[in-house]
Amino acid sequence: MAVTISGVARSIAAQQITEGSGVQSPASERRSDYVLQPQDSLRVFIFQHEDLNKQMDSVQVSPEHTVSLPLVGTISVRGLTARQAESAIREAFDRDFIVNPQVSVVVVKYAERSVNVLGQVGKPDRVPFPQEKGLTIIEAITLAGGPTRLADLRRVKLTRKQTDGETVVEEIDVSAMMNKGGKDAVQLKTGDVVYVPERVI
Repeated sequence: MAVTISGVARSIAAQQITEGSGVQSPASERRSDYVLQPQDSLRVFIFQHEDLNKQMDSVQVSPEHTVSLPLVGTISVRGLTARQAESAIREAFDRDFIVNPQVSVVVVKYAERSVNVLGQVGKPDRVPFPQEKGLTIIEAITLAGGPTRLADLRRVKLTRKQTDGETVVEEIDVSAMMNKGGKDAVQLKTGDVVYVPERVI
């Protein structure tokens, strides 16, 4: 008997597609713990400094997790949220150029992110990683069309490249996670590859 994705997971995944499809999100929907990533585009605004603001209307996070700003040069935003980046930028301008600057940082365009879901799913392909939100392995399989009738959700393979360059493959019992209503489902990271194997009959 084939295992199907629970209605709860479908509802969650559908909600994430809707909320993550736009370039910009309403402030009320933004997660304050979103960590800035390379290729994110930021708007940096300093109150009552229009000339500077025109130069910082679209600032891209570099592959080295830095931003380049007028007067202060390169600032690292590695591991920082937008709110934390505001503090780092405020300190840089306050140090030599502007007394107590009022800084605002907004993500105006998020870098494209995805995971790959392959094997026994309805639509094997790249699955967009919801902007500012997490994505569980159950939700990723749902977004890829759900498991086929031949899918073995007890032996799903997750391939992930570590920060040191090493590739790690883990076998995950997604069926057991679904039986718990998705509780404690594995959170995916950008670039992960999920492979759903065929059941051995």
